[in-house]
Amino acid sequence: MPVKLGSKLPPASSEARIEIIPLIDIMFFLLAAFMLVSLSMVHPKTVKVNLPTATTATSDNQKNLVSLTVSKAGLAFLDGKPVGEHELFQILSARRQADATLHVTISGDEDARHRDMMRILDLVRSAGIQQVTFETKSIASP
Repeated sequence: MPVKLGSKLPPASSEARIEIIPLIDIMFFLLAAFMLVSLSMVHPKTVKVNLPTATTATSDNQKNLVSLTVSKAGLAFLDGKPVGEHELFQILSARRQADATLHVTISGDEDARHRDMMRILDLVRSAGIQQVTFETKSIASP
């Protein structure tokens, strides 16, 4: 008796099929990769400093808020951009003229010198801004 060689697969049909499961897997992978890359492209407007802690720290969310940062080396940053003292005075004076209720938050590095912090505070007050707060982190914050 002759051996019959044949395939156990069903006979090939004339219409083509598109397998959608691998396409869904690829789309989810691309979506996840895009999200991770886009998150790494976000540049915050702040300078990373090591804030001192305070037991009575509260959060302050206001629209007309200017963020000043004093680094460990005593450099001043306005909304994340380095500025000199003369330029900072001019910018704050102009913003104060535009908005009388302007608030300034000063974030100083834990290791910043007191002299540098007071120099920036004096500059803010000389620009006519009296509503100044110092940013701290609460003890419960990591």
